[in-house]
Amino acid sequence: MIHRIFSSLASFKTLEFHSGLNVLIAQKEKGATDKQTRNRAGKSSLIEIIHFLLGADAGTNSLFQSAALVDATFGITFDLAEDKITAERSGKEKSKVFVEGDSFHGDILPGRIRFSNTEWVSKLGEKMFDLDGLSRADRTPTFRSLFSYFARRQSNNAFTTPEKQAAMQQTGDFQLALLYLLGLDWRIASEWQEVRDREKTLRELRKAADQGVFGGLIGKSADLRTQVTVAEANLKRLKSQLENFRILPQYSEFESEANLLTKRLNELANANVIDMGAIRDLEVAVNSEAPPPLKELEVIYVEAGVSLPGMAVKRYEEVRAFHESVIRNRRDYLSGELESAKTRVKARDIEKDVLDARRAEVLNLLRSYGALSHYTSLQTEAAKMEAQVETLRQRFMAAEQLEGAKNELEIERGHLTLRLRRDFTEQGNRLSEAILAFEETSKRLYESAGSMTIQETSNGPEFSFPMQGSRSKGIKNIQIFCFDMMLMRLCAKRGIGPGFLVHDSHLFDGVDGRQVASALKVGAEMAKDLGFQYIVTMNEDDALKEKTEGFNVEDHILPIVLTDAIEDGGLFGFRF
Repeated sequence: MIHRIFSSLASFKTLEFHSGLNVLIAQKEKGATDKQTRNRAGKSSLIEIIHFLLGADAGTNSLFQSAALVDATFGITFDLAEDKITAERSGKEKSKVFVEGDSFHGDILPGRIRFSNTEWVSKLGEKMFDLDGLSRADRTPTFRSLFSYFARRQSNNAFTTPEKQAAMQQTGDFQLALLYLLGLDWRIASEWQEVRDREKTLRELRKAADQGVFGGLIGKSADLRTQVTVAEANLKRLKSQLENFRILPQYSEFESEANLLTKRLNELANANVIDMGAIRDLEVAVNSEAPPPLKELEVIYVEAGVSLPGMAVKRYEEVRAFHESVIRNRRDYLSGELESAKTRVKARDIEKDVLDARRAEVLNLLRSYGALSHYTSLQTEAAKMEAQVETLRQRFMAAEQLEGAKNELEIERGHLTLRLRRDFTEQGNRLSEAILAFEETSKRLYESAGSMTIQETSNGPEFSFPMQGSRSKGIKNIQIFCFDMMLMRLCAKRGIGPGFLVHDSHLFDGVDGRQVASALKVGAEMAKDLGFQYIVTMNEDDALKEKTEGFNVEDHILPIVLTDAIEDGGLFGFRF
């Protein structure tokens, strides 16, 4: 139980608590105007202080990081298992918690000890919920998740549904916490969350692939299977070439010789083409060279004699002999040139045959052997191709996993559902105890009792709370009250939990005054019967609006009364 909550702030109203029901009242002062309310009196701040002192985060938006409170130290004296200890913490040194008491965790305390907040949370989990005995799985129940059911925070919207202690609490977190608190196999919930995480990753990958982000990186397994097969065949072929590769030391010299031979052969072929053209022209010229007929020469001379009197035909025989000489000399020249061209072509053909034979020998060597540089190039190409093949294999595996993961996850969900059903059967007594505890509390508040059902589904245990009028906010809040009392009953029996339950006034928003009085009575009776402490913050008119037989709420009201009607009436003693 909590004995005392205090602060280094001189204006802070130190709160002393007793066993059983404790009601912290916020009242409206006489003469207060309608604009003076009790909404800032500090009722919800009390719960924030308890969380702060029991390891809650204190980020920049925390109440304890405000300029008015950051330097203040807050403290709590409470029972932790068999030990009565005092813990203090400040917003300025939020990572440190100072603990003092006669003993702690089975050891005698030498005095005031400083823990890191992480160490403090770990020790609270060990002492309150036996978390030190859990297997070191990736996901185990945490102290902060479990404790938040016993001091619900309005800042976390904890008054929306019974199974959640925060509106943003994930399915896996509340399933894990509640299975542990109910004494069921929490490991099933842990594995279920792993399935959800993998499904989330799968959805994101598929979405990315559909949008083209990874489509080019992963692709379809059918296409990739073909690419992998072809790439592996090409790689195998290249490796075979490397295995059979023979290196010729003079490869580059032979390669140069082959190039020179080819160049010379081309030159000879070109020269032959030119000479063959000349041969054709010379043959035509030789065949066309013939002297004009003698009769034509005689006709010319006769005409010359007629037209050129006085220039009689001179020495006709001499001119005729000269003409025949010119024709003969030209024919001899053309014949000589023709023979010379044919001789050159013949000589080139002989040289071509020799060069071509040599080139064939060199090329045969080059085909049979390879250069070291070429071998190195092939090795580099093989390494690149091997890397490409491995990349394709990885993409192919990823595509197969992506396409087959959905079926695997559905199978895992089926296995987990069977395990949960089996656990519900094996732990039927604990499950029945929880259901009956909820219904019993509900019966004490309403004629038509509400109930709690826990169903095994393909998404883990599902909690529902059928009750007439359950859409009403007041009815929903009473469901939370019954749920929390059920947890207190089960935890008391198992010997775990903080030993106290704290309810903010927000829990009773919209609840009929008669049910509020009945709830306080039930809470007081259960706290007495089960030996736990029940702390409630309420507005005065809500607490005293209705009476219920055999119970007087005034007997449980704390001497400290809060109000926002005056400057120093709130819990902190000033407004900020």
